[in-house]
Amino acid sequence: MELLNVPLGLGVVAGLGCGVFLGWHLRGRFGSASKSLMTAMGNSSEASVIGEGGEFKMILVVRNDLKMGKGKVAAQCSHAAVSAYRQVQRRNPELLKQWEYCGQPKVVVKAPDEDTMIDLLGHAKEMGLTVSLIQDAGRTQIAPGSRTVLGIGPGPADLIDSVTGDLKLY
Repeated sequence: MELLNVPLGLGVVAGLGCGVFLGWHLRGRFGSASKSLMTAMGNSSEASVIGEGGEFKMILVVRNDLKMGKGKVAAQCSHAAVSAYRQVQRRNPELLKQWEYCGQPKVVVKAPDEDTMIDLLGHAKEMGLTVSLIQDAGRTQIAPGSRTVLGIGPGPADLIDSVTGDLKLY
């Protein structure tokens, strides 16, 4: 019964103390993981937090001249995204972790024709980016072997933008 008579100020102070201790403890436990992730990518500045500015992304370039239906485009983009993911998973798992930490941003843009898409493929390769060119099996809407979608990334957003920044959203 006497515990109920504790002054309100003392309860607030005790609660704040517990909160500060818990925050300090969790920061010590989980803070070092995010620091090592930033250091691994060459960014030792604590002011720049991964995920804040969308530093990593994946671009899916869809050929606009094929006039694929919405479902077909969705399926082809999915093929490109999974293929690119698997490549980065094998070749650069640390980059993959950072992209996942950023929320796995993906942007779909359109290329007017196959030649444009092939030019983008070459430029992305020159920049050292992961690329995934999808060719359709030809069972539904388009001819077998048609190049439908080019996946670029996941990778640094500024590098990907230097390759695809002029393309319009799909």
